[in-house]
Amino acid sequence: MAEFIDLDRLLAIGRVRGAVVAWRAGVAHDFAAFAARVADWAAAFANIDGVRVALYFDDSAEFAAALFGAWHAGKEAVLPADALPGTWHRLLGLVSASASDAGVVQGLPRVQPTASAPAPAVWPELDPQRIAVHVFTSGSTGVPELIPKRLAQLAAEVRALEDCFATRIGRGCVHASVSHQHMYGLPFLVLWPLASGRAFSSRRLGFPEDIRHALAITPDAVLVTSPAHLKRLPEQLDWTPVRARLAAVFSSGGPLAGDALALCGRALGQVPIEVYGSSETGAVAWRQREDGRDTHWQPLPGMTVRIAGECLQMAAPWLQDSGWQDSADRAVADGAGFALRGRADRIVKIEEKRVSLDAFERELVSTGLLLDARAVVLAGGRSRIGIVAIPNAAGWALHDADGRRAFSQRLRAVLATSAEAVVLPRRWRFSWALPLNATGKTTTAALLALFDPRRPHARLLEHTDAVARLQIEVAEASPYFDGHFVAAPILPGVAQIDWAILFARELFAMPTQFAGLEAIKFHDWIGAGASVTLSLQRSADDVVAFRIGSDKGAHASGRILFRDPQ
Repeated sequence: MAEFIDLDRLLAIGRVRGAVVAWRAGVAHDFAAFAARVADWAAAFANIDGVRVALYFDDSAEFAAALFGAWHAGKEAVLPADALPGTWHRLLGLVSASASDAGVVQGLPRVQPTASAPAPAVWPELDPQRIAVHVFTSGSTGVPELIPKRLAQLAAEVRALEDCFATRIGRGCVHASVSHQHMYGLPFLVLWPLASGRAFSSRRLGFPEDIRHALAITPDAVLVTSPAHLKRLPEQLDWTPVRARLAAVFSSGGPLAGDALALCGRALGQVPIEVYGSSETGAVAWRQREDGRDTHWQPLPGMTVRIAGECLQMAAPWLQDSGWQDSADRAVADGAGFALRGRADRIVKIEEKRVSLDAFERELVSTGLLLDARAVVLAGGRSRIGIVAIPNAAGWALHDADGRRAFSQRLRAVLATSAEAVVLPRRWRFSWALPLNATGKTTTAALLALFDPRRPHARLLEHTDAVARLQIEVAEASPYFDGHFVAAPILPGVAQIDWAILFARELFAMPTQFAGLEAIKFHDWIGAGASVTLSLQRSADDVVAFRIGSDKGAHASGRILFRDPQ
């Protein structure tokens, strides 16, 4: 068994000859290659002024080398959650440079590794008390904030993971469907394998077919994933080879619903080890619900918890402060651990009346018509609650038979049995899935964006990796009709193209940059109150062909070009 080495001494101590660090496209990269790449990055970072550098990589092995290279050059790594322009814009003024495999970031010098830089004869140990990374909060309850983490904190959390799970997971390769750019993927996918001598895969598994293939060919495989991926495992795939080779599954980012838990048991042959934590705290506790029942959360080794009032408090070597840290998670003591009871900070006031957003969500899901529901407070002259609902098959059947308005009134009536009329939701959005960021979480900002009046109500009729078809309601109140025209409102062509681009990005894994339009044609006008069908077809060269039609015939068509940033 490989020696466990704390992160601050990893390069100084090293690994035995031939020890595999990562697998990339079936090729093993050993520790010597890893150390050489760290030296390349360290030399490049040493030439950059300033202390903070932004790192964003799709390739986990290259990310690991760049991260340790930044540390050995005396830099602090800032980890954006994604490569979206708005995310990088927030980094301007916070970092001195960027290193990325996702292209050039405007306004930031780009660090590129020095080819074959000489490695130190003896690698120095790192200062464990130095700030190693800055991560962003998920933004699930507001605007993301930057959180510093010292190397000692990261090392202590990784040591706790090893102490808790080493005997469960064996020595197999670690695969992930989540990103290493946040405080779940970072320790579980990169830092823990490096410290424990396990190999990890450099490629993120984006689709169920990728997960099945990777796990089927890996002995004692470990999967680091999220509820967003687990609840979409297709049972029609043959998971038999996976069940024979899978050592463990970890899931974090939110609770796993009972039906998804059962699906995991059938497909993977085991239920996941669920991990409770946050960007601020790192991993806090774990549970494995073998029988499907809610099992209490067990704190990780070194983590101490207590209930203060109705909220959880915690203390551990990897927390920001040495004392007790408050949380907004309500909890009750439960045997040797604790049970969670929702967020205390999700109690809001509507017309001076206290409302639990968690309670609204639970009641709506309990109807048996929804897979999920999220309540948000909408901005405006007076606070109002909006609901984003994800219907199941029975829910969509009612939605289609009775209409969107009648379906929302049916759900509203359920809430009316326990809430006063003044606090009931006024706006509803029905969608095929919750919006997810790169960390697999649903943020408040993303939910609020669904209520943008420029976004139409859409019903997903068909969806594969290359084809999508949606039914769209062209609302009479759409702001796109303002001034276009008063006597006979007509939907502008730019709005139709905007909708095609919007849904192409949401339904396909497209490159981030819009590159142009081709063969745009507008065949017939679209009026207020119309119902149209938007068809999208993606080709291998990152072009999406779209067509908008109705029972009147074709309305618009063309091609949208996307590309990766240069």
